[in-house]
Amino acid sequence: MRDLSVMEKQVLKLLQEHANSDYSKNDLAPWIAKTSLQLGHLYSDLGLSSRKEMGELMTKHFSSLAKLKPEDKRWKKYLYDCIGKTAPACATCLDISNCFNCSLNPEKMEKSC
Repeated sequence: MRDLSVMEKQVLKLLQEHANSDYSKNDLAPWIAKTSLQLGHLYSDLGLSSRKEMGELMTKHFSSLAKLKPEDKRWKKYLYDCIGKTAPACATCLDISNCFNCSLNPEKMEKSC
C-alpha cells in the first residue's frame, strides 16, 4: 500500500512539473495520478472514450510532457517509465505481449525516459 502512495506522489510530481496551468497542476494532475493506480487502461479509467482523447487531454494540459512521449507508447506506461517504476496494472495485465516496450515483456526491453 505504501508503494502505491509513493508511486502516486511521483506521478503527481511529474505531471505538476509539466502542467500548463494552475487547473492542470492542481486539479487534473492529482486526478490523473490517483487514477493511474487503477488496473484498467488509463484513458478508460479517466472516463475518456479513446486513447486519442487521452492524447488530446495530455497535449492540452501537459504539452511539454506530451512532446516527449513516443507515439507508440501508451500514456500509463509512459508515465511510469518516466518515474522508473512499473505501473501497478502491469503485474496482472493480460496484454503484456502486445504492450509497446513493456519492461515485463522480455521481447520488448526498451526504455525511453
